[in-house]
Amino acid sequence: MVPGGVGTVSAMTDTFGARLHEVASRLGPLCVGIDPHPSLLTSWGLADDVAGLEAFALGAVEALAGVVGVLKPQSAFFERHGSAGVAVLERTIATARDAGALVVLDVKRGDIGSTAQAYADAYLDPASPLRADAVTVSPFLGYGSLAPFVDAAERHGGGVLVLALTSNPEGAEVQHARGADGRTVAGTVADHVRAANEGAEPLGSIGLVVGATVGDTDEDLSVNGPILVPGLGAQGGTAVDLARIFRGVDALVVPTTSRAVLQAGPDRTALRDAARRALD
Repeated sequence: MVPGGVGTVSAMTDTFGARLHEVASRLGPLCVGIDPHPSLLTSWGLADDVAGLEAFALGAVEALAGVVGVLKPQSAFFERHGSAGVAVLERTIATARDAGALVVLDVKRGDIGSTAQAYADAYLDPASPLRADAVTVSPFLGYGSLAPFVDAAERHGGGVLVLALTSNPEGAEVQHARGADGRTVAGTVADHVRAANEGAEPLGSIGLVVGATVGDTDEDLSVNGPILVPGLGAQGGTAVDLARIFRGVDALVVPTTSRAVLQAGPDRTALRDAARRALD
C-alpha cells in the first residue's frame, strides 16, 4: 500500500460503474489529472527527463491516493519521453491502483477494426501492463468503431469514457454538426451511451466526456453513466458552471482538475490540502 492509500480497489469482477459509485460515495467524485507538463516538472524543481517524470508522477500518486478516489494520467506527457516514459506510466497506473484509486487513462484513442481491438487490449485487458480501470476514447470515426472498447470493458469490468462536448472551441464544428435526422453529433453519441447503460445499477460503465467550459447546452446528458468533466480550475471551469451545465444529472458528474492541485507540489501535505480544497 502507498502511504495515504485506502487499500486495493474492488475486484474487477465488479463493473467500473459500480466501483466508481462506491469510491465517489466514500471520497467524493473529484478526479485529479496526473499531467507531467514540463512547466509543472520545473515548478517542482525537477528536470524534464525520465527521472523527473517518475518523481513527479509517483509523488503525486502517493500524495493523492486516498484523498481523491480517481486519478487520470494523461498518456501524452509520458509518451513524449519514449519507451522509458511509457514504463513510468505503467508504474504510475499500477501504484495508483494498488493504493486504492481508480485510474482513468486519458488517451482519447479511436480507430477501426483490429487496430481498435489492439488499443482496447492495451488499456482494458488484465494481461496488459497498461491496464487501467477506464479509458477515454474518440467516437468521431462513428460510435460503432468503439465496439472493441465497449466489448472489452464489459468482459473485463472496465469503463469507456466517450468524447461528446469538449471544451476546445474547434470541437464545435464536429460536435454541434447535425445529421439528416436533425440530431447533433454530440446528441447522437449521448444516445448511444444511454442505450449501452440501459438497466445498469447503480451506474453504467460507459460514460461521456463533457468540458466544464462548454457553456449552456440543450443536450440530454442523462446517460445513466459517468460524465467526466475536465476543465475545472486552471482552465476556467467553476462549481457554478458544473451546477448549471449538469443540472439534473449531477450525481453522474466526475469533475476533473489538474494544475490547480498539482501546482501545490512537490510538498505532499500541500498537494493533499489542494485536493481537499477542490473537493470542497
